Amino acid sequence: MAKLLEVKNLKTQFFTQDGVVHAVNGISYTVDKGETVAIVGESGCGKSVGVMSLIRLIPQPPGKIVDGEVWFDGQDLLKLSEDELRHVRGNKIAMIFQDPMTSLNPVLTIGRQITEALELHLGMNREQSRKRAVQLLEMVGIPGAESRLDDYPHQFSGGMRQRVMIAMGLSCDPQLLIADEPTTALDVTIQAQIVDLVANLKEELGMAIIWITHDLGVVAGMAERVIVMYAGFIIEEAPVDQIYTNPRHPYTLGLLRSIPRLDLGRQKRLIPVDGLPPDLLDLPNQCPFAPRCTFAIDRCWQENPPLEVVGPGHTAACWVDISDVKVQILAEEDANKEAA
Repeated sequence: MAKLLEVKNLKTQFFTQDGVVHAVNGISYTVDKGETVAIVGESGCGKSVGVMSLIRLIPQPPGKIVDGEVWFDGQDLLKLSEDELRHVRGNKIAMIFQDPMTSLNPVLTIGRQITEALELHLGMNREQSRKRAVQLLEMVGIPGAESRLDDYPHQFSGGMRQRVMIAMGLSCDPQLLIADEPTTALDVTIQAQIVDLVANLKEELGMAIIWITHDLGVVAGMAERVIVMYAGFIIEEAPVDQIYTNPRHPYTLGLLRSIPRLDLGRQKRLIPVDGLPPDLLDLPNQCPFAPRCTFAIDRCWQENPPLEVVGPGHTAACWVDISDVKVQILAEEDANKEAA
C-alpha cells in the first residue's frame, strides 16, 4: 500500500519548573492508506502527546516539538504555517478526543459544531451544511438526527456524545482519523458499539485510522498493526497477530499477561507489570524498562537498545531474546487451562 503518513524521529518535550520532560523521544513509523494502526501503552508513555504533535496541538509553552518530520500528502506538517495547517487539521486529518464532554463546546448546539467545519473547509452554505450534518448524525447512529441538531451536548448521553464527536471527525471525509482513547470514559457495552461503529465506517469510507489505547484487548479485532510505546520510545512494532502470538519485548509480554483470557478457563489471577514507569525528567541512558524487567541483563543497564528487525514487519528494542521465556510461560498457561 502507498504511505499516507510518515513520522521521522519525532521528539516532543515540555519545559517545566522542575526541568525538561522528555515526553516523546525520537519515534518513527508509517501509516498506509486505509490502514488501522493501534498505538498502545500505559498512561504517561507518550501516546497522546505523540499523535497531538503530528497536527501541532501541543500547548506552546510549555510544550515544544524539538525535532523530527511529519510527512503527510507530500508536506512536512511541522513546517507549515498556522494558516496552511488549518486546511489540513479537521479537513484531511481529523481527531476524536478522549472525553467528549470536555471536547464539545457546551454553549453551542451540536448542529453548529458540525456545520462550522463544513462551512470552513468545504465552503457549504447554512442549508447545505445542516443537511450534511443530519446525514452524518444518521451515519453514526443518532436517532431522530434532524430533531437533535439544535440540542446541546449536555442533552446527550456519554455514548451519544462520542458518536457526535465521530460525526464531527468524519464531516470533511478525512484521509486519516486519529482516535485518542475514545472509549475510555464509556461502559464496556458502549465501548464495543463505538469500536464496531468506527470499524464499519472505516470500511465504508476507506480512511486510515490511528487508534490510541492502553487496552490491548480493544485492538485485537480492528487494527492491522500495533505500535507499543514505553517512556516516550517505541519499543515494539508488529502486525497485530504477531503482537498476540509472538511478542518480542518483555513489556509487551507483560501487557498481554495482565489481560483477562477467556481461553484459559479459570485463570487464577492476572499477572501485573511490577514497578512504576520511569521519571521522564531524566532521559535514561539504559533501557527504560530495565528497572521493571525480570529478564534484564547487564547490558540493559548500560545501553538503550535500538529497534531491530526480529521478523517480517516486526521490530523490537530489547537486548534479550525472550523466545525461550515465552515457551515456559505458554507451558504454565496450558497447565492452568488443564487444571481448570
